[in-house]
Amino acid sequence: MNMKKLIVDKKYNGKKLDNFIMEKLPNVSYNLFYKTLRKKDIKINGKRINANVNVLENDEITIYISDNVLENTSKIDVFFEDANILILNKPYNIEVTGENSLTTLVHKKYSNLNFKPMPCHRLDRNTTGLILFAKNETAYNILLEKFKKHEIEKHYLALVYGIPEFTFLRAEAYLFKDNKKSLVYISNTPKKGYIKICTTFTVLEKRKNTSLLDVEIQTGKTHQIRAHLAHIGYPIIGDR
Repeated sequence: MNMKKLIVDKKYNGKKLDNFIMEKLPNVSYNLFYKTLRKKDIKINGKRINANVNVLENDEITIYISDNVLENTSKIDVFFEDANILILNKPYNIEVTGENSLTTLVHKKYSNLNFKPMPCHRLDRNTTGLILFAKNETAYNILLEKFKKHEIEKHYLALVYGIPEFTFLRAEAYLFKDNKKSLVYISNTPKKGYIKICTTFTVLEKRKNTSLLDVEIQTGKTHQIRAHLAHIGYPIIGDR
């Protein structure tokens, strides 16, 4: 068991404690956070707490947690590498970019290169999958252009509630992002402020009460896959 002290910066003022800790300590999962909270192993300004409270700028957070979690034990899982590209299998509970991110780990490993490998696309923190990095500026520019022109296909696997009647579906809808509430809304018809989205769903496997889908997005909007699936009646299992 070890102790880690963190100071809340302006970016997290008024945010929930779990969001702050899990961004600062990527190896801390939701389950581990709440287990630590229940044991009162988290202090704010010297006082033990057992609730997921909001934090304020300059708060001092003290967390007592095992050594192997405090050391960033995320391994870089190389799927493919050559002189121009690096493809990694991104684990759960880590951002692609930002502080303590997958890119941070890559830059540490490849610190001897003049051009630090850069990611050409993103995946959400809790989504696992392949991330493509460019190892030089020429490759980076080429790959960004190919993603822009949809010359590289991105397929997502989604395990959902329900058994779709379709085998393949190309669905269009309209999405609105409410930045103030951090929510997105889906409409079947055009509305002011809504942006058109297009998603294709292919059923790979039907189980007792769930289905495994292959999903492609022709438009890449915030929470498009999870929101569109929920809208058509097949929400992703475990999506909060």
